[in-house]
Amino acid sequence: MLEELKEKVLKANLDLVKYGLVLFTWGNVSEIDKKSCLVAIKPSGVDYSEMKAEDIVIVDLDGKIVEGRLRPSSDTPTHLVLYKAFPEIGGIVHTHSTYAVAWAQAGKDIPTLGTTHADYFHGCIPCTQDMVKAQIEGDYEEETGKIITERFRNANLNPIHTPGVLVKSHGPFTWGKDADEAVYHSVVLEEVAKMAYLTKELNPEAEMKDGLIEKHFSRKHGPKAYYGQR
Repeated sequence: MLEELKEKVLKANLDLVKYGLVLFTWGNVSEIDKKSCLVAIKPSGVDYSEMKAEDIVIVDLDGKIVEGRLRPSSDTPTHLVLYKAFPEIGGIVHTHSTYAVAWAQAGKDIPTLGTTHADYFHGCIPCTQDMVKAQIEGDYEEETGKIITERFRNANLNPIHTPGVLVKSHGPFTWGKDADEAVYHSVVLEEVAKMAYLTKELNPEAEMKDGLIEKHFSRKHGPKAYYGQR
């Protein structure tokens, strides 16, 4: 079981390179096995071109290494907070993709301006608040997870309907039912971040009608969804 999980997480991490979402060692992917509550995640600081399935680290939900000779990603505590807070999700991605990071550095939610965005995210892609000094100097990566869950809780956001977030001054995290879907949402988030940036450059007053947002989201995700094959 763990070997299959590690192979899947390796592929998902390499897909970040394939889709142009990471440079050098930036970014990471994890997936949780719901039965064992064990998480497979990228090792810290290992180049994608050199990574093997045996390098993927297995940790429990307390962050203890269960299997692996390398240290897990430094973002592991963030992933673990999200798995505990959002039990519906099964995979998480973090990148430093250009346009998503630009919105995060600006401290702005990515507004819903077109149907591509509305097909995948129910409303804006939220950005967290600044971290306070105690959070930065404390358990920083764990606190990063907490400010994400706080943003969702305060805005009453459904993590399944909004499968991604921007961490202020940092970058995007996305998630899904497994690692592959989390990567998929990461690709989509970067594309809609780029589209929104260009749209606002052309027309700072651009917006999208609420009815059209709901139409496009519900035709894929609503109780009467009809997009795709049965």
